[in-house]
Amino acid sequence: MLTPGKRPVPVPGPGEVLVKVAYAGVNRPDCLQRAGLYPPPPGASELPGLEIAGTVVGAGDSEAADWIGRRVCALVSGGGYAQYCLARPGACLPVPEGLSMEEAAALPETLFTVWHNLFQRGLARDDETVLVHGGTSGIGSMAIKLAKLFDMKVIVTCGSDDKCAAARALGADYAINYKTDDFVEKVRAITNKAGCQIVLDMVAGDYTQRNLDCLGEEGRLVTIAVLGGAKAEINMAKLMVRRQTITGSTLRARSDAFKQMLAAEIQSEVWPLVAQGVLRPQMDQVFPLAEAAEAHRRMEAGDHIGKIVLAVD
Repeated sequence: MLTPGKRPVPVPGPGEVLVKVAYAGVNRPDCLQRAGLYPPPPGASELPGLEIAGTVVGAGDSEAADWIGRRVCALVSGGGYAQYCLARPGACLPVPEGLSMEEAAALPETLFTVWHNLFQRGLARDDETVLVHGGTSGIGSMAIKLAKLFDMKVIVTCGSDDKCAAARALGADYAINYKTDDFVEKVRAITNKAGCQIVLDMVAGDYTQRNLDCLGEEGRLVTIAVLGGAKAEINMAKLMVRRQTITGSTLRARSDAFKQMLAAEIQSEVWPLVAQGVLRPQMDQVFPLAEAAEAHRRMEAGDHIGKIVLAVD
């Protein structure tokens, strides 16, 4: 259960900065952690919160001290639902002029996740077609925006006609209501039976073979969550004939060195689009920190379109 409480201000160690948090993003792993299904990795704060935006007010060593006074957004391993949070400088990105702090807090988790999984693991390229499940979620909305900026065709699935319309408004080329249509048949029709090149999936379970059936030759299935179940049965013969690839990842438990490398690539390849105002997160609703439980209820109800954020200040 989420209730307001008091904790000592964390003390930054070597290679850490202390951020006075203005806003914190809300993500489905936070809900899973609250339910006891996603414990924080060793050494991480037991408080939920994987992305923040705020001002650096302290540092654990002289090298990190260069960050003091900077406005940043950061991917963190936990502790974001608080007035102060520890972060690694390598996982911080500067908040450019024109980007509000609430928008900045909505970027790190989805941007790091989509960039790594769609572009690094999924090897996305110009002119390819990607199928994204959960098209109006935080991840889905960011995947639509990024894929379109990199000249891809985007097909999404959503759970209602209204959400399909919202996904198309975000830039999706096609939106399939999975409750009324067979998304495999629809994808095959859209692609003239050729199939798409990538599926970005957060369902797994019995979606896995159906996702593979949406892919053409050399297609890549990238799984980032298992909302439909962790186990799947697939036809390996079909996979072999089509030379398909299945991969997946989780982000929270990855090493600081990996997150720093990922942040550096994002700062080089994507952050200029943020600075220019070309890329912005799709914002759903901002809740006060004291109403974090209500924010979780909204996320779990599935009514949100885009990112839910907590106002900490």
